[in-house]
Amino acid sequence: MKIMCLNGWGGKLHGKLLPYVEISDPDVLCLQEVIHSPESEKDWLTYRDGDHVLPQRANFFRDVSNALPGHVAIFCPAAQGVLWDGDQPVPSQWGLATFVRRSFPIVGQIQGFVHKGFSPVGYGDHPRSRSAHGVRVYDYAAERAVSITHMHGLRDLNGKLDTPERAAQARRLLDLSRQISEPGDVVVVCGDFNVEPGSETLAILANAGLYELVTGRGIETTRSAQYGKPGRFADYMLVNREEAVKSFDVIHDPEVSDHCPLVLQL
Repeated sequence: MKIMCLNGWGGKLHGKLLPYVEISDPDVLCLQEVIHSPESEKDWLTYRDGDHVLPQRANFFRDVSNALPGHVAIFCPAAQGVLWDGDQPVPSQWGLATFVRRSFPIVGQIQGFVHKGFSPVGYGDHPRSRSAHGVRVYDYAAERAVSITHMHGLRDLNGKLDTPERAAQARRLLDLSRQISEPGDVVVVCGDFNVEPGSETLAILANAGLYELVTGRGIETTRSAQYGKPGRFADYMLVNREEAVKSFDVIHDPEVSDHCPLVLQL
């Protein structure tokens, strides 16, 4: 089973991301920073937050769904706010999505929030609402169930330091993973955690028996050259059984986002 985790950057590099996803064809894709604007037929809209202005692929969820037609596509919104078509506001949902190959039965599913709750009338003040999604699938080739839970960790304007909100977030993520998992499962927890190595978040997950593959295997960064700020880590992937890992890679070429895809083969 091939599992990919990626922050899609709102589809900013969709021209490279979509062919990469289509060719790599993961069995399960955990995608964060996904835009869904069902009332708009535009290809592009603009996100504005003070000095932070970013082009957004208006229907990024639809785009990735079309690139993976053999997958079940599940969108999990964290908030609905406004993107802009010039001076025209457009309602747009923001969140994460999970894509599961149809030959893998989804035998359990959970969706919840790791920080705040659904924000229906605006993206809100930072740190904003953050959601998580988990699926439990059956792998016939390996004759076992695999549970996969991912989140997009909160963004704190003060940086990636440990905070009580981040500790609570990690415990909520762990609780969601535990709810979807059963004894004997291979358990995978992943996402853009928005923390550095050595964080309390990773310690909480490690204390629960999860092995972190990025730092554990000496990966030097999970950010692409598109990311120009200090700090070279954000994305992580953890498993409960390291012996189940056939391979783990952080993909730097092609660059499909300001984050690198994490690819786990079980």
